[in-house]
This record gives sequence, structure tokens and C-alpha cells, in this order.
Amino acid sequence: MERFHNKYRIPPARLQNWDYGWNASYFITICTANMFRYFGEIIDGEMRLNDSGLMAGKFWAEIPEHFTDAVLDEYVIMPNHIHGIITIDKSDDGRYPDEMHSDRNFRDFVDFRRDAINRVSTESQMNIEIGSENPNGGITGKNNPMFYENISRIIRWYKGRMSFEIHKTLAAFNWQPRFHDHIIRDEASYQKIREYIQKNPIKWKDDDFYYSL
Repeated sequence: MERFHNKYRIPPARLQNWDYGWNASYFITICTANMFRYFGEIIDGEMRLNDSGLMAGKFWAEIPEHFTDAVLDEYVIMPNHIHGIITIDKSDDGRYPDEMHSDRNFRDFVDFRRDAINRVSTESQMNIEIGSENPNGGITGKNNPMFYENISRIIRWYKGRMSFEIHKTLAAFNWQPRFHDHIIRDEASYQKIREYIQKNPIKWKDDDFYYSL
């Protein structure tokens, strides 16, 4: 990981000419400031979440309640970072750059993810709608800015919501100012990333984000 002004930072990995509101699955990594272990510790290959870690997991799980086109996949809360897959699944299939229309592997993968999402998310979506007085975005309905969804907006909401709550008891908490995102382009990459997330606690000391105190 690069350092800037003697602080760890995540280097930019943004793909030029890509709209991060387009339908795709994104591998997201968010780190705490200076890689400080705010969320707990790895003990015997298992992540032991403290109160801050439990809060981090709680608000991550709430993302689809605020961003209705966002679908969560595998994720893990680690001592000083979060890994997770977020899929943007909007009904408008035209949200792709021209060059991706000819990328059959990518389009096949997007179709595969949509089929999987449709199979596993119907019940959870019904639960969200049942528990909401207005599932179309509160009193503002479809004018609610939350409906203009992209990865940056989602992560900005998450980091802000988490910071607001945790600062009530832990004023020193802070995030890295940026986050890392990777567009998942095919099934093989998707499975490899899911496995990486699942095994992250077991391989903690070999992780790029592990730093001895």
C-alpha cells in the first residue's frame, strides 16, 4: 500500500470513461485512517468484532434499505478495513459504455448476476417493502436523491452514517478519505473474489492490510 505524507492510502483505481452507476458487480475495500484496528481482532482465524465492528456490519447490511438498486453479496468486517461485493442492478439495461456492448463475457456475467439476484433477493425485498410506509422513497417518492445510485454515493452514505454514530462514543475514529473499487467482469473473477473475502480472516497476517502494532 502506498504512503502519502507518511500516511497509508489506497491508490486510485478508477476506470476512465466508466460511470460507476452502471449495472455491474463491484469489489469494494474501505480502510480506517492509518489502518488503525477499530473493529476488533482476529483470534484463531476468526474475526472477533467489538462494538464498533458490530456497528460497521449493521450499517453495511442496511445499504439496500437506502439504495434500492444495490444488492449486497459476500462481505467481511476486518480489524481495520471492510471488503464487500456490491451489485448495482437497475432496470435500465442501457447503462453500459459502448465498448462494453461488444464484451460478451462481461454482458454474460451481468446477466448471470441478475439471475442470481432475482433468485435470492425477492424475499428480502418484500420484507423491506412490508416494513416501509412508502417503499418508493419516503415523502419525496421517486424524487428522493437516494434513487440516483452509484458506488460513490453508496460508500459516502455508509462512511458518513458510520462516522456519525461511532463518534458518539469514539471521537478519534476516522476513515481513509478514499476507497478502492474493482469492477468484476466475469464469473471466474467473481468466484475468486468471493473466496478471497471468505478466507480473509484466516489469512490475516498475510493480508496486504495487516500491519503490526
